[in-house]
Amino acid sequence: MKTQHIIATSLLVLTTIIVFVSGLLKAIHFAWSVEGLVKFNLPNAATMLGLMEMTFIILFVIPKTMRIGFILLCCYFAGAMAVELAYDGSMLNPGIPLALIWITAFLRDKTIFWDANR
Repeated sequence: MKTQHIIATSLLVLTTIIVFVSGLLKAIHFAWSVEGLVKFNLPNAATMLGLMEMTFIILFVIPKTMRIGFILLCCYFAGAMAVELAYDGSMLNPGIPLALIWITAFLRDKTIFWDANR
């Protein structure tokens, strides 16, 4: 049980760092991050997208708001996957953080996926 807690906490920290830094780089218009948005015709949305990412991951980290943060992050990265598909981009860019979010959510609270009473 302690090992699972350590793994869940480690994944939560890793996921939080990845998503928060990604959002921060977009919010401050870091050249490398905004360059990716230019090819999708979204350079003016960088600040808003970055703030959304940072807000959603903060909601995900807080235990009381984890479920809404999980839903918002899933929607955000699903939209990112749709944009990648529309422009023949790599689905790994949004897919890796999304997979980490799902695994982390499962390890933190299994009832997010199914009823615990079964």
